[in-house]
Amino acid sequence: MGAWSARHRKTAVFGWLLFVVLVSYLGGAHGSDKVTAAESLPGQVARAAKILDEAGVESPAGETVLVQNAALTADDPAFRAAVEQVAAAVRGTGRTSGELSPYDTGAVSADGHSALLRFTVDGADDEAAVANVPAVVDAVAGVQRRHADFVIEEYGQASSGKWFADRFRDDFARAEWTAVPLALGILLIAFGAVVAAVLPVVLAITAFVAAGGLVALCSGLLHTSDDAGSVMLLVGLAVGVDYCLFYLRREREERAAGRDHATALRIAAATSGRAVLVSGVTVVVAMAGMFLTGVADFRAMSFATIVVVVTAVLGSLTVLPALLSMLGDRVEKGRLPFLRRPRHDARGGSRFWGAVLTPVLRRPLAAAVLATGLLLAVAAPLLTMRTANLTFQQQLPKGNALVATAQRIEAAFPGSPAPATVVVRARDITSPEMTRALADLQSRALATGRMHGPTELTVHAGQNVATVDIPLYGSGNDAVSAAALRALREEVVPATVGKVPGTEAPVTGETAGSVDFNRQMSDSMLPVLGFVVAFAFLLMLLSFRSLSVAVTAVLLNLLSVGAAYGVLSLVFQHGVGAALIGTAGVGAVESWVPLFLFVILFGLSMDYHVFVVSRIKEAHDRGLSTRDAVAHGIRSTAGVVTSAAVIMVGVFAVFGTLSVQSMKQMGVGLAVAVLIDATVIRAVLLPAVMTLLDERNWYLPRWLHWLPRIEAETPAADPATDPATDPAADPGAPAGAPAGTPQGGRPELLGAGPHR
Repeated sequence: MGAWSARHRKTAVFGWLLFVVLVSYLGGAHGSDKVTAAESLPGQVARAAKILDEAGVESPAGETVLVQNAALTADDPAFRAAVEQVAAAVRGTGRTSGELSPYDTGAVSADGHSALLRFTVDGADDEAAVANVPAVVDAVAGVQRRHADFVIEEYGQASSGKWFADRFRDDFARAEWTAVPLALGILLIAFGAVVAAVLPVVLAITAFVAAGGLVALCSGLLHTSDDAGSVMLLVGLAVGVDYCLFYLRREREERAAGRDHATALRIAAATSGRAVLVSGVTVVVAMAGMFLTGVADFRAMSFATIVVVVTAVLGSLTVLPALLSMLGDRVEKGRLPFLRRPRHDARGGSRFWGAVLTPVLRRPLAAAVLATGLLLAVAAPLLTMRTANLTFQQQLPKGNALVATAQRIEAAFPGSPAPATVVVRARDITSPEMTRALADLQSRALATGRMHGPTELTVHAGQNVATVDIPLYGSGNDAVSAAALRALREEVVPATVGKVPGTEAPVTGETAGSVDFNRQMSDSMLPVLGFVVAFAFLLMLLSFRSLSVAVTAVLLNLLSVGAAYGVLSLVFQHGVGAALIGTAGVGAVESWVPLFLFVILFGLSMDYHVFVVSRIKEAHDRGLSTRDAVAHGIRSTAGVVTSAAVIMVGVFAVFGTLSVQSMKQMGVGLAVAVLIDATVIRAVLLPAVMTLLDERNWYLPRWLHWLPRIEAETPAADPATDPATDPAADPGAPAGAPAGTPQGGRPELLGAGPHR
């Protein structure tokens, strides 16, 4: 692929640009089909959504206005007047319906100083309701301005949905405008030249744009989501830059070693190009494991990530060598004079990493024990990890106005602000038997002491469907709410409407969604982990034809993922150090984050592992002992791995600064794992373990010799590891040229090209 692209560079470059423009245009024209409510959650919640969809019953966006006065009670004429003014203002917008006065529903607090006015915002779907709600919020705010002695605040599904929609849009834009310049700045420091730094960023951005178009085009078959777009940017920018960095660095190294331009490109294609291909396939396989969860949001995120990784790999293996062939040594143009090249020791590689590696190789057993102990200690908090679908209050930043309103409502009206909803479908919803059962359902629910009023019954006679809203005690995703939901599902519903023949009555709501989603994640965790680990092991086995390398890769990746889980639990669940990143411990980790992190990290960790071990094996195949090959491989890749890791950590850390708690958890978890992986794992544990294993690193049982060979093509000898290429061995040879090559000779004629 690299050779073809270099020979047909105009075709490769303009073909890539045409591909990017075409798919992004077609994707924009097609639009994105989003995951529906019935798809997004499993269990009874999904069943309830399907019943409502089939019956054509819309789930209106419920809103609540809190009217509160510390001096007056709800019976006071001034209080009543304030409530009436709120109701009139809401009605005046023409965008609401189903208004329920607190004096009719009994939604007055126990102390009498707070009342709740309920209504729904018009809209055929959530997006329409979100579009209508600003006018209602403004109307309520207008009443608040006229009554400074009252607290008059709105909170509900549409207003919170509006906040999330605005925040996702703003955060996504901020992540784009922060992550891209950050990656560019790091690459400028790494290469010291403008052209070399801009190239990976441009390719990563074009890969992301093309992938966005492809995902939109396919969304009719596999629905996408807002989370999928965020993840695609996150992963696409990270791997796109990394893949280009690996390729470009190797080509520059070969040129510095004295290779001609064509030979340097062929060597980069045979070595770093192959590492990019293997690591890309590993990420794709790991992400495919998310399809086993059976959750539509996960399928959307998985597909988006697979598309952007495949696109980034394709760009790195085709348009990048074509551009390098076009540019030649002009890729070093725009060199920044104030940036000095990093110093290298005599054996190749940076002096810093050489200083780190020397004691590791001298005492490999001690280094392995210490590093493993450190990682296990960091991972220990994962034993206490609790996952949950975070509530609206937990997702939003501390001090948010909507959170403050929700907390005031909860303080005045104890219990979850989002009720459980029993969706009842019967043969005849208006029959006397069903009417009695629905009344019995509400009375028995309140009699449990785990639920409270006011309950609300809505009957859709034409569709033979009814909904019963029953508020639960608890915060919505704590043990109290979970126990109340269990009582409703297992005791109340079966004893009432469940007894009527031909009746179906799933329970949905915020708490139900959290419980069902957690159960689905728990049930799918082992299949996903098994799938990812098994296929990653198989890919490493095929790539390196070594049982030891495959086992080591899996175990080291598991250690880095475990350490990331430990940090995640410590910071976001227990609040240790949370203030440093502008958040607080919320008592739980978002349900989907651990599984998602495992899949992403297991794939991305292979980037470094494949790149480093490929260089080690390359040196070993040239005749170096395993110990010397490890030393050379780590030293020669330390610079590029460090640069790549800093870019990934920087990009992921940007997501750690976003407003929504789940995005923050994902960004911090990924950043910590990559940092650990690129330092403790690759610079200490990997060389220590490989040194201890020595020649056993390359062990492949006889009964596995039938495995196909997909090893790299043998590149030219590396001047840093092959004494035959040492200029000192032939005083007449030019610096960096292979020994025995005449002045002005062509090294590719002497076997420098990538051949077997």
